[in-house]
Amino acid sequence: MTLTRTRVTLSAAAILCAVGAAVLAFAVPQTHASVTVNSGDLIRGESFSAVYYVGEDGFRYVFPNDKAYFTWYTNFDTVKVISDADLADIQIGGNITYKPGVKMVKINTDPKTYAVAAGGVLRHVTTEAVAISLYGSDWNQKIDDIADGFFPNYTIGDAIDSSADFNPASVTAGVVDINADKDLMASEDFVINDDGYENVDITIQAGQGVRFVNEGSENHTATADDLDWGTGTLMSGDSFIRVFDTPGTYTFFDSYDSANTGAIYVE
Repeated sequence: MTLTRTRVTLSAAAILCAVGAAVLAFAVPQTHASVTVNSGDLIRGESFSAVYYVGEDGFRYVFPNDKAYFTWYTNFDTVKVISDADLADIQIGGNITYKPGVKMVKINTDPKTYAVAAGGVLRHVTTEAVAISLYGSDWNQKIDDIADGFFPNYTIGDAIDSSADFNPASVTAGVVDINADKDLMASEDFVINDDGYENVDITIQAGQGVRFVNEGSENHTATADDLDWGTGTLMSGDSFIRVFDTPGTYTFFDSYDSANTGAIYVE
């Protein structure tokens, strides 16, 4: 039997569309001092109220809406306000999924109800009896709808056929933060200066990023030999992060000086 539920009407959240995704918005004072941004910080810009999470890899991650946000945080007290320019310098890495174990979710085009496991893995709760055993008699009030457009942020795992298959409290306790949930790794720096590439080559793990940094006074790039990827023009002080998911050797050159070549070895 496929578990369904009576729709529970939830209050709508104010959302802001940016870079093709709906992002959480809220009101905070518009003044800010110079701040240092670290992995794990919550940030927003001066002009827009969208809130982002700063990942270990150097990207900023999007909260699709307030419901997802409040599975991770209880308030906005720790959000840092930075300049719009500084915010724009931090690349967007993707969307944040629900904190594991806190809520069940579904989408309009799928009658199934899912529990959320670590890493954004959805596990079908197969019966009402199982749902009650996991989330209590008011289980149908602990389900959020995910917009169809955000469903691809998740993956489908094994179904939950009994309470022995899933323990919400243990799953929640097992995830320290969003970095851990997404298995994010710090990016390795690859420095470019006017004398060439400071690192001729670099070795990283699959799924790790490389942060190309132009510390010279002239324009530079890191452009793949096969032109499949590249940083684009990096002016003095600019940086660009690319994550390499597949093991292999990635060779590249500086399009402003093709004598400068480098390689990334992904293990």
